[in-house]
Formats: sequence, C-alpha cells, structure tokens
Amino acid sequence: MADTTDPLVLDLVEWIAREPRLYSEVIETWRTSCPRLTIWEDAVDHGYVARESVAGTGVRVAITEGGAKFLRAHGRMS
Repeated sequence: MADTTDPLVLDLVEWIAREPRLYSEVIETWRTSCPRLTIWEDAVDHGYVARESVAGTGVRVAITEGGAKFLRAHGRMS
C-alpha cells in the first residue's frame, strides 16, 4: 500500500469501526474513479475489514481484529 493512501485507509477503517455498514453504503460512500486510489481494496487486502452476509439485511462490512489493531496503532481506537 502506498504511503499516500494510508491516511485514507485509516479513515475508512475508522468510519466502519463506528458501526458495521452495509456493503452498498461503503461502496457508494468510498467510490472513486481514480485507479491510484484503491482505498477499499487496500483495506480488504490488508485484512482490516471483511464482508459478511446477514440474513434479511444483505452484505455487511465490519472491521476485523487486524483493523482494530491498525486503528490502535494510529491512536484512533483505545
């Protein structure tokens, strides 16, 4: 992951940590047409967030233990 995307990945993970989000909300909110800004992909590839199916709701995105560790390492979660 490029250093320039680290703050944006951190922001995404912190936003999801506040409450699990529907996948559609995450993609709509964090959509980008710039191939150099792969924020969602970087967060998934590094294991900071994960998708899970929730019956009757759809696909939900939540942070993982790795995501919580990432936030703590950057002073964004206690």
